[in-house]
Amino acid sequence: MPDGGMDHHKMMCNMNMLFTWDTTNLCIIFKQWRITGTISLILSLLGVVALTAGYEFVREMSRRYEQRHNQEMFKGLPKRDSRRDRERAKLGKAAFYAVQVFYSFFIMLLFMTYNGWIMLAVAVGAFVGYLIWGNSSSTKSVACH
Repeated sequence: MPDGGMDHHKMMCNMNMLFTWDTTNLCIIFKQWRITGTISLILSLLGVVALTAGYEFVREMSRRYEQRHNQEMFKGLPKRDSRRDRERAKLGKAAFYAVQVFYSFFIMLLFMTYNGWIMLAVAVGAFVGYLIWGNSSSTKSVACH
């Protein structure tokens, strides 16, 4: 059956459920994010490093938000409307938490390509992100959520 010259096998994503180093037709999370050659592999690995490093940025911004809020609450200044301030702060912390959970699951999906190159890029991104933004303890959880 003619298909207009398109080879559908070249358009299919290669999905693995076992560890591999093969990047032939590897799709990363979306079918549009496909590895088609060396250049797309290198750009994708750099993108994964940047995405994963960005997670550390979000974590650090969350810690700073919480620290700033705690300092404001315990300055010893007369309380204006501490209940409203606490609710606003809790809303902000919840928003940061939601972003972190979404982001961490996205990184988990990157890791679940079961591709060694992508897994290494995730680890390198975490390393780079922590070097840049990890100004506090590394003991805070790095689990999927």
